[in-house]
Amino acid sequence: MIKIKDMKTGDDNVEFIAMIITVNAGKTKGANKSNYLNIVLQDDTGRINAKLWNASSEHMEGLKDGAVITGVGDIITYNKAPQMNISKIENISYQEAMQIQFLGKAPQETDDMVEELYSYINKITNTKIFSIITKIMDTTLDKFKVYPAASKNHHEFVSGLIYHTLSMLRIAESLIKQYPQLNADLVYAGVILHDIGKTEELSGPVVPSYTIEGKLLGHISIAQSMVADVAKQLYIEGEEVILLQHLILSHHGKQEYGSPVIPLIREAEIVHFIDNIDARMNMFDKALENVENGEFSTRVFSLENRAIYKPKMYNQD
Repeated sequence: MIKIKDMKTGDDNVEFIAMIITVNAGKTKGANKSNYLNIVLQDDTGRINAKLWNASSEHMEGLKDGAVITGVGDIITYNKAPQMNISKIENISYQEAMQIQFLGKAPQETDDMVEELYSYINKITNTKIFSIITKIMDTTLDKFKVYPAASKNHHEFVSGLIYHTLSMLRIAESLIKQYPQLNADLVYAGVILHDIGKTEELSGPVVPSYTIEGKLLGHISIAQSMVADVAKQLYIEGEEVILLQHLILSHHGKQEYGSPVIPLIREAEIVHFIDNIDARMNMFDKALENVENGEFSTRVFSLENRAIYKPKMYNQD
């Protein structure tokens, strides 16, 4: 079996085992129309687009998101990116124990990330903010430490949510030193809580999809409601509660990007930019993952449909 990261254009009869992340059906054009499937395959080393031509009715009905398949295929180049033409599918499984093996994971141990997360929580000196955050974490940590940060685009791997949050906290710590006028408690709290609603918006780490709450409410409104509910449970009132909600509601920066309000305090502005920096750096990394030095990626819709260049000098130490 060959891992996805090791698949190269020109490799024929590649034996593989991978999980289907997305699958969509289509029909060929012309007189002899036939069914085909557009598939995105993933293992623990990466993803590859694949085609199953002349798909049988069994394949059309049996291949769904989350299926772990073994098979054989040829690797070609399409739109400057590797693509697999699947010639044979030998086995299909939907067992969760199998699925977990093919999920990308954060490049840091979960227990270490949880410990680091709490080291930042313990930096918060405002008792109201500290109490709200620790109460929310008490009820969400089991999901927070394994959920992805998104269903696609950025940090869409196991423990992506906590990894994204920690990356932001590290950036926040350096910016707080650079700009001492920032209230550190608000910045750290905004970072920790900004995506906490994704523990309800998304279905989980295995082929994440949007829940009913996610589709109807969205993670921003879910998170600000968490803050309001916990504050009420703990009998906490005052400006801190409003500011925490504002940090969450404004973290996308603009109303056209999904924020009900725009940042109106400097800490909210900082949280928005930190979020954007970390998400976009991850998008750049993903875009360049299978690109040779001196070449361009395919166009990336989430990065304004740009083709990203991978400099030759990246080879240099």
